[in-house]
Amino acid sequence: MVNFVGAGPGAPDLITVRGMELLKEADLVIYAGSLVNPALLSNVKPGARVLDSKEMTLEEVIAAAEENEKAGGMTVRLHTGDPSVYGAIREQMDALDRLGIAYRVCPGVSSFCAAAAALDLEYTLPGISQSVIISRTAGRTPVPEAERASALAGHGATMVFFLSTGLAGQLSEELISGGLSPDTPAAVVYKASWPEEKTVRCSVGTLPGAVQELGVRNTALIIVGNVLSPSGAERSKLYDPAFTTGFRKAKPDRE
Repeated sequence: MVNFVGAGPGAPDLITVRGMELLKEADLVIYAGSLVNPALLSNVKPGARVLDSKEMTLEEVIAAAEENEKAGGMTVRLHTGDPSVYGAIREQMDALDRLGIAYRVCPGVSSFCAAAAALDLEYTLPGISQSVIISRTAGRTPVPEAERASALAGHGATMVFFLSTGLAGQLSEELISGGLSPDTPAAVVYKASWPEEKTVRCSVGTLPGAVQELGVRNTALIIVGNVLSPSGAERSKLYDPAFTTGFRKAKPDRE
């Protein structure tokens, strides 16, 4: 069995309880060494094999998992954040399917959730934004034309950009060309939930300078949207006494 486990955003205590138990039971751990906090590896049982996937190809990862499977062992493929977000797990699952190796996924806390916590931010605010777009800037790896930042900017939704810190200048230009004002609030969060966590608030126009100020090129997220400056947000209907829900009736105004 291969278990794809979300390691969480960085802090060792933000892995799920299920993920931690699987990590402790694994006979082979293949972890994303460029992103996963190595402190988590202290929970690996004695005698377990540990491989760093940052220097491995897909074929090498699958071969190691297949070898462990033949030996009757359980493999944990430890991914940063949640495996479903830029985890490249589909190609791994397809390869395991071809080999007849069973697998399952243990979800994790994504770094975009940890970034919101670092900023005391709610991504979805009534009257401001009810959608969150997760994307990245086109660099050496392209994105579909309809998903370029310039195309996404027209939605007015909250946007979270992974893998884009080194392309902050390009991202700023694309967002502005897509219709966003240079004054649109933005923020950069470096290593959300890690001891080294850093945040800086800025605007779309000053985004390149903010990234330069932090002095980082990776392991950071860029958040864009008016939820970062939430003046004018409407009150949620969920707790509004004048709003009937499936659990309580609206109460008349009281003097």
